[in-house]
Amino acid sequence: MCGIAGCIGGQDTQTVNRMLDALPHRGPNDRGLRIFENGVLGHTRLSIVDVAHGHQPILANGGTSGIICNGEIYNFAELKKDLTPQYRFKTNSDTEVILHLYREEGPQCVKKLNGMFAFAIFDGSEVMLARDPIGIKPLYYAYHRERIYFTSELGAMTLAGVDEVHAFPAGHYYTSRDGFVRYYRVPEEQDDPIADVERAAGLIRRTFIKAVKDRLLSDPDVPVGSFCSGGLDSSLVAAIAAENIPRLHTFAVGMRDANGELSDDLKAGRIAADYIGATHHELVFSEDDYYEALPLVIRKLETYDPALVRCAVPCYFTCQLAADYVTVVLTGEGADELFAGYHYMKHFAPEKLNVEARRCIASVHNINLQRADRMGMLFSLELRVPFFDVAMVDLAMKIAPGLKIREHNGARIEKWILRKAFENTGYLPDEILWRYKVQYTQGAGCESLGARMAEKQMSDAEIERIRSRYPQAHINSKEAAYYFQIFRKFHPQDSILNSIGIWTGFEFAEERQPVQGTVGGDLKHHTTDN
Repeated sequence: MCGIAGCIGGQDTQTVNRMLDALPHRGPNDRGLRIFENGVLGHTRLSIVDVAHGHQPILANGGTSGIICNGEIYNFAELKKDLTPQYRFKTNSDTEVILHLYREEGPQCVKKLNGMFAFAIFDGSEVMLARDPIGIKPLYYAYHRERIYFTSELGAMTLAGVDEVHAFPAGHYYTSRDGFVRYYRVPEEQDDPIADVERAAGLIRRTFIKAVKDRLLSDPDVPVGSFCSGGLDSSLVAAIAAENIPRLHTFAVGMRDANGELSDDLKAGRIAADYIGATHHELVFSEDDYYEALPLVIRKLETYDPALVRCAVPCYFTCQLAADYVTVVLTGEGADELFAGYHYMKHFAPEKLNVEARRCIASVHNINLQRADRMGMLFSLELRVPFFDVAMVDLAMKIAPGLKIREHNGARIEKWILRKAFENTGYLPDEILWRYKVQYTQGAGCESLGARMAEKQMSDAEIERIRSRYPQAHINSKEAAYYFQIFRKFHPQDSILNSIGIWTGFEFAEERQPVQGTVGGDLKHHTTDN
């Protein structure tokens, strides 16, 4: 929802302002800066909660304490009730609640926050930085001239002239007294997992419905919508949201094939949106549109990883479309990690499946979540991810792997228990609830475009030159080399290369195999006797 920047250990307002200058897209509505004895806090604001009075930094204790935050705290009203007798609140902002909760409980206050956040608190001589449990909101830091600089994006971070940039670890906080402290860890695999279908389905249904409803938080005049590609994940989110928002705005994008046929996501999105009674919006982009957007996508995505770039382009168009109608949009990110939705996971032994899920969840902060954050913020659009509610993550890691991928008629059905949890509930039609998993790029019809262009542009000799010059980069294909060249035009600093996440799932050939058919054909699992 916002951009933050600051320094600890000095009053370098010039650098902090330069970093804020690089973040106007993250906060087009307001800008604030505060100098403290031991540092500087800066903020650019996208106004969503307490639009009128939520200017940041928010101060307390005679101006000696202050906070900046990027994110939302979904349970702030409940927390505020407990704090009100002890503290005088100046705003109705969720951010102010964090500050007073910190004053009450210290750094451990993060354990009570239900939300997505990256924040910094100055309290006298004490300093605290924190990032949400999963790492939904971005935060980077670097050491320079005995100071610590921090901000929301890699590009802004390099303006501090640092030698090396670090991603602030998810589920951690930092204090000047204790250094980095882990406060949340993705649960380990369970000795006694939940294997009963009805129990698992009921828990998933109740937990997820609450997670979606929590993420509808905003001021009354700030509109909330939902992505709706017609896939299971986004359609389920949209269906639950539509119960609470009449004529919910939903969004889908895609291409036409050589015969003029719309891509599968456009077809399926219409079915899902019509079923839930949404006001549905579509954008059909062309191959020329794809290539025109590609440099900007890579620049703002802040990575050259092919898997992320491919998915970022349709995400870019979806965010562009959504920003014309809403300020906040819900997405289906996270279901594949929690419930074994990736095709390569079907090859894992059951005892290894939750281990792989845990690995994916622990690394998603600078991979898929980075894509969602950067593409949304490019259009001053806040993306929220109900599947990465901590209660959902904790629950998913308790579910037996055999319920996540289930054999039926010789096929292995991904995310089986999630589908089962909403079967016969009326939320979605069967053709959407049991739709076969397709990658974002496949559903949008643009899976091969980047690789096709890379084949034309990159020689084997050029790939070897890049590999030799940048051994720390992950260049394993012509496509990666092609994107890397574009990336370096906008991000020439070597300091950020070690902070870039690389998605490993596409190392498995099956993950990129095309899925044939349409929603009327073989894209639907046949589950009549489940």
